[in-house]
Amino acid sequence: MNLRVLIITALLLGFHLSWSQDNVKAKLDSFEVYIKRAKNKTEFDYNKRFAYANKAKYLAQNLKLDTLIVKSNIVVSEMHLERGLNNLFLKTSKDNLRFSEKLKDSVSIAEINQKLGDYFYNIQLTDSAYFYYHNSEKIYRSLNDDFNTATLLLYIAIIQKNEKDYTGSEITSTEGIKFLEGLKKTDAVVKKKAYLFNNLGNIFDQLEQYEESIKYHKKALELKKTLDGNNKLSIDVSTNNLALAYKNSGNYQLALSHYKQLLADSNLKTDHPNMYALVLDNYAHTMYLSGNSEQLPDLYLEALNVSNSVENKGYNSIIINQHLAEYYNDIGNKDSAKLYAYAAKEISEKYHNDDLLKSLLLLSKIEQGEAAANHLRAYVKLNDSLQKNERNIRNKFARIRFETNQLEEENVQIAKERLWLLIISVVLIVSSFLLYLVITQRNRNKELQFIQQQQKTNEEIYNLMLSQNEKIEEARTNEKKRISQELHDGVLGRLFGTRLSLDSLNMNTSPEAIKTRSEYIDGLKTIEQDIRKVSHELNTDFVSGSGFIDIIRTLVESQTIAYKLNYKLEYEDVINWDDISNKTKIHIYRIIQETLHNIYKHAKATHVNISFKLNKNVICLTIHDNGSGFDVNKIKSGIGLKNMKSRMKEIKGEIKISSTINEGTTVEIEAPIKLT
Repeated sequence: MNLRVLIITALLLGFHLSWSQDNVKAKLDSFEVYIKRAKNKTEFDYNKRFAYANKAKYLAQNLKLDTLIVKSNIVVSEMHLERGLNNLFLKTSKDNLRFSEKLKDSVSIAEINQKLGDYFYNIQLTDSAYFYYHNSEKIYRSLNDDFNTATLLLYIAIIQKNEKDYTGSEITSTEGIKFLEGLKKTDAVVKKKAYLFNNLGNIFDQLEQYEESIKYHKKALELKKTLDGNNKLSIDVSTNNLALAYKNSGNYQLALSHYKQLLADSNLKTDHPNMYALVLDNYAHTMYLSGNSEQLPDLYLEALNVSNSVENKGYNSIIINQHLAEYYNDIGNKDSAKLYAYAAKEISEKYHNDDLLKSLLLLSKIEQGEAAANHLRAYVKLNDSLQKNERNIRNKFARIRFETNQLEEENVQIAKERLWLLIISVVLIVSSFLLYLVITQRNRNKELQFIQQQQKTNEEIYNLMLSQNEKIEEARTNEKKRISQELHDGVLGRLFGTRLSLDSLNMNTSPEAIKTRSEYIDGLKTIEQDIRKVSHELNTDFVSGSGFIDIIRTLVESQTIAYKLNYKLEYEDVINWDDISNKTKIHIYRIIQETLHNIYKHAKATHVNISFKLNKNVICLTIHDNGSGFDVNKIKSGIGLKNMKSRMKEIKGEIKISSTINEGTTVEIEAPIKLT
């Protein structure tokens, strides 16, 4: 029997484990599907993709797999960036980076750093972009991920080239190519190598080493032609770069042949107008440099019109305007030359870079006299500024590259300072503790003094309330005595006389006797009404429940007279003040007193409303004035307000203060009823 139980238990356990593994595998498969769909911009709109990303994140959290949580968070952050939610992207990415560092997930750390680098590069914060790219590259290098290492080296090399660190960019590009050499020649690898060759071509073009530039542009072009798919735009870019190198080297015929090849594409203008404008301007400028001006300025003007027709117009039109200004200045048309030169300057001022330098230098040649001198001075000043800024950025790059050594030096310095820091910390802690003891003891003494003063004041108020209650009891006794005398001297005497008269008429049946008896009966009815009236007066104690209210009324009347205020006091008769503890009544009394004092001191009010209501065994007191009001968020709590809050806390009540500028202030008190 026991053996059967063991076999069944083993089978059930095996089934459960198998089912659990299948369930986990199903969730993992679903996670990958959701991630894939979240990245698929072709088949799904943003909202559906965002929903899939959140589903993937939920599954990752359900599975409690940190690496999957990080992976889903990366997709979510990318979608924030896609929607333009830059702050949310940065927050999500940096939180995710800290989480990945805690998990020591190197791949995710490298990927997040790369995404942050892309973001800062796109918003032209190159030093931040370099920092994150460099962090990512170091991690990929440590993971022996040659492809991603080369990719990050490409991004770093482009930044170095843009900041005119040509030597650094050349070294970085060459290193990136070496990492790709040992990899299988897939499209992705070939494409990255082509981009690195293209960057080298641009570097040597800037260094005016045109033979090297032409060599690398040719290599880039050859590699791009071997790629699968539609790479026409990328090929056109390399062709244009090659033609530009030919133009800059003075080989105008080869340059023109390449530009004509590009312009022969009838779809270039409609498919890629920016590219078309760039190629057409380069073609026109090459003709100008070669001494062939027959189609000028028409080609320039067409390029300018196309450039201005696209959405992100502006940057390409700078060079076209400069070329037009140069052309018109050479043929002696100063007005047109100035028109286009100033247009180039105005656009390039948005970017504050080399194009602005070229515009200022061009204006110094076109203008005359003081205007030319001013432009030349501005050129020199900006050139110095840009050179200084470029040096600073290159120095920043160098600091980032050698940050490891710097950190080691800093660690040595930190080790030397730790002992002193420990000693200073101990001294500060001991001093702070002693200071805390002194301040705490002083505050306790003040608190004890305040409690003693409060007890003394409460005793005075309690005595006042007792005195007032004695007066009320005396009034109650006098009223009962009055009613007793009225019953004895009035009602009972009339009853006795009526009874005797009815007795005398009891046996008489004459009409006069019947009439007289009827009159006496009517008299009895009148006496009945009088008795009912007296009974009602006996049942309604005229001071019942109103003793405390009389004390409050006396307080309000005396205070409002002194403060020159009008008042209105309202209360519900259903409140039985005898059921409320003396402590609660004393605190209510003191809060009203303090509030009236505050109204007089701060509010500049002319009228105050005070009302008592009962709501589910809770006394609701409302005090509203028509004073100047104040901003409750900015006002500091004084001693009076702290005392009011302390009183409410002592009786487990609540106090709420609301105010509106020029409309007045409302103090609301809720005090629970407690049996004495």
